[in-house]
Amino acid sequence: MSQRPYRLTRPEPPTTSVVVASPHSGRAYDWAFLSSSILDSERIRSSEDAYVDELMADVPSLGAPLLVAEIPRAYIDLNRAECELDPAVVHGVPRGANNPRISSGLGVIPRVVAQGRAIYRGKITRDEAQARIETVWRPYHSQLTALLDEAQARFGRAILIDCHSMPHEAIEGAGPRGRTPEIVLGDRFGASASADITDAVEGIFAGLGFRVARNVPFAGAYVTQAYGQPEQGRHAIQIEIDRSLYMDEATVKPSAHFETVRNLMTEAMAQVCELGRGGRALAAE
Repeated sequence: MSQRPYRLTRPEPPTTSVVVASPHSGRAYDWAFLSSSILDSERIRSSEDAYVDELMADVPSLGAPLLVAEIPRAYIDLNRAECELDPAVVHGVPRGANNPRISSGLGVIPRVVAQGRAIYRGKITRDEAQARIETVWRPYHSQLTALLDEAQARFGRAILIDCHSMPHEAIEGAGPRGRTPEIVLGDRFGASASADITDAVEGIFAGLGFRVARNVPFAGAYVTQAYGQPEQGRHAIQIEIDRSLYMDEATVKPSAHFETVRNLMTEAMAQVCELGRGGRALAAE
């Protein structure tokens, strides 16, 4: 994969402790990868958080850095630990105690995309898997770590907003009292961010008219677990956005509502960035 692993847009200078990232919106599918897959160029995109980077495009103008993956999730999943290798898709990986993500085909080298559709006919080599980790996973996470270090050094804390999208079918009736949420906030049930920050972020989205749920059905995965250390002044919240709000999921194209949702996300991020300046609920922190 010759494409650079990520795109970073920095404000000059940063004015908030917030860092915004989109690890699953990469869509640089090169010929070699596509030719190795049994999926066509449309189906392979079904696990992609399509256009989340565009929904967040105005973040740097609000004072926060925006880190966006360029490489697709089907190639390597940046929201998994580098050790989460699936023996069913990578040669030479010993079969052992797999976690549910690996068992379902969603390790760091995914075996399947949405609806359990296989990506490959067989397996890839261990060397190929390691090359993906070294050229994509490690540079992305090195840059994310650096951004959080910089934010904490400058502002005394860091708030990571890890942005994703979710298939509508995965969330129907999943909210309180069976109401389908439009935004799901994941803070690993309070382990990756302090309650006042998560409460404030929930209030921002609810105030903009979104139905918001917390941790169900998505509580956050590797990124929130690895970077959310509220006791050390590092907070990480995963934001999942219902794809049906802004795109046609069947064709993976923006819908007529895209600009409306993008404007709402810009307003939400403007208010989140204000939290990172010590506003709202964080004034006393």
